[in-house]
Amino acid sequence: MSPNAPRSGGGRGQRRPSRPAPRTGGRPAAAGAGGAGGTGRGGGRKGAAKRMTDQVAPAPQPPRRGPAPVKARTGVDVHDPEGVRLQKFLAAAGAGSRRACEEMITAGRVTVDDQVVTELGVRIDPTRQVVHVDGMRFSIDDDLAYIMVNKPKGVVSTMYDEEGRLNLADMVGPREERLFHVGRLDLDTEGLILLTNDGTLAHRLQHPSFGVKKTYLAEVRGPVKRDLGRNLRAGVELEDGPVAVDSFRLVDSKPGYALVEVVLHEGRKHVVRRLLEAEGYPVLKLVRVQMGPLVLGDLKPGKNRRLTRGEVQQLMAAAGL
Repeated sequence: MSPNAPRSGGGRGQRRPSRPAPRTGGRPAAAGAGGAGGTGRGGGRKGAAKRMTDQVAPAPQPPRRGPAPVKARTGVDVHDPEGVRLQKFLAAAGAGSRRACEEMITAGRVTVDDQVVTELGVRIDPTRQVVHVDGMRFSIDDDLAYIMVNKPKGVVSTMYDEEGRLNLADMVGPREERLFHVGRLDLDTEGLILLTNDGTLAHRLQHPSFGVKKTYLAEVRGPVKRDLGRNLRAGVELEDGPVAVDSFRLVDSKPGYALVEVVLHEGRKHVVRRLLEAEGYPVLKLVRVQMGPLVLGDLKPGKNRRLTRGEVQQLMAAAGL
C-alpha cells in the first residue's frame, strides 16, 4: 500500500466526525388526523311534494370561517387547576375528535374568555368560562333545553291556557324545566316554534335588531302579480308602521292557487298575513318552516324533538353569541 493512500476503517489516529448537537424542547407533537366534516342528509323525494314543508330546500350551512383575529388580553390566566382539559371539553361539546380538538388548540383557533390558548395542558371551568373556536361558541350545559315543536293549527302559542285549549305544553308533556317559546304563531298558523330556557338566546332570536330571519310558506289564491315581490321588498305601510320583507319568491302556481315563500326578521303580530292581505292576497294557509339555520324538515305536526349540539351552535352563531 502506498504511504500516501488514505487509511480505511477506524484507526486510532483517525479524526472522528463531530456528534450533532442535542435537540432541545419537548417531544414532537403527534401527527393528528384533521377534523372530520359532517355530511348532510341528501336529497329530494320521489314524486311531487305534497306538503308545504317539502317545498323548501334545507337551509344552507354557514360558511366555515377561518381563525378569528382575536386580540389576546395580556396578564390573563384562564387555567383552572380544578377544571376539565380544554380538548376534552371541546370534544364533548361536539367540536370534533379529541385529536382534532388538540390540533385546533395548537393552531391558535381556540379562545377562552377572549384569550387565545395554544397549550394542551390548560384546564377550564365550562360553567363560568366562554370558549370559542373560529369565532363560534361551544358550551355544555345540561340544564339548558332546546326543543323544536311543529305546532299544528288550533294550538295556542302559550305554555298555559286559561280556557283549557291545547297549548305548547301539551305538545312536549310534563317537564322539569320552565320552558319559554321563541316567538308566537297565531291559532291558525302552523309550523316551527322553539322552546327553551336559554333566555339570552331566546331574546336574540326574537329581537329584530339581531336580524335572525324566519321563513314562511303561504297559500294564496292565484295568479300572483309579477310585482308582488318587488312591492313587499320595498315595504308595505301597515297600521302599526311600514314593513319590508327580506326576500320573496313564488314556489308553486296552479290555476286559482299559488304557494309563496316570505322571509323576514320582523316579529309583529300576524305580520305575514297582514302583508299579503294588504297586497290583495288573503292567506289560506300559513306555515313557518325555518328560523335562522333551523329547519322544520320532516318533523310532523304535533311532534317535537331536541336540537342537536350542532343546531344549537348554529343558532348561537346566527344570534351573535
